[in-house]
Amino acid sequence: MPASPSSLSSLSTVACGLAQGGQPDSGLNALGAALQERIGYRLFTVLVLDWDAGLSRRCFSTQPAAYPAGGSKPIREDSEFYATVVQQGEPRLCLTREDCMRAFPDHELIASLGCASAVNVPVRWNGRTLGSLNLLHQAGWYRRDMYTELTWYSALAIPIVQDIIRTIQNHEGKS
Repeated sequence: MPASPSSLSSLSTVACGLAQGGQPDSGLNALGAALQERIGYRLFTVLVLDWDAGLSRRCFSTQPAAYPAGGSKPIREDSEFYATVVQQGEPRLCLTREDCMRAFPDHELIASLGCASAVNVPVRWNGRTLGSLNLLHQAGWYRRDMYTELTWYSALAIPIVQDIIRTIQNHEGKS
């Protein structure tokens, strides 16, 4: 899929955010702005997989009152998220509120934010999933034909996620 002028502008936004100081915040904010412009969301979060602690850590959220950065939950190897996003390295799509109810234990909070569809996009490096970009919106918002563009943004998120993982490892190593 060739990049359109608007997608190139959004990719440039992320690239400029990655070049700035103040990482990972400047990169995450640029990524959020580009995804809002090109794909759209009501809630955008970034999860990092902390394998040493066995936790999926939320390191960014556009709705911090409902989903604050710093939240975590155990990595569940028996979940659809794990099978699809982590192991297969493929996006997981929830098209309806019913899909979200099956996928997310906190589906009521998700619905209260006006969200009834979601896409979880793996951030992968060297054949391994490091985390995910999670976008939620009204029912039916996300489509499989968005996957190509979403993978561009997940690739640009690699250095951000790697930096966060290093910070977690350094912090835990000093404890």
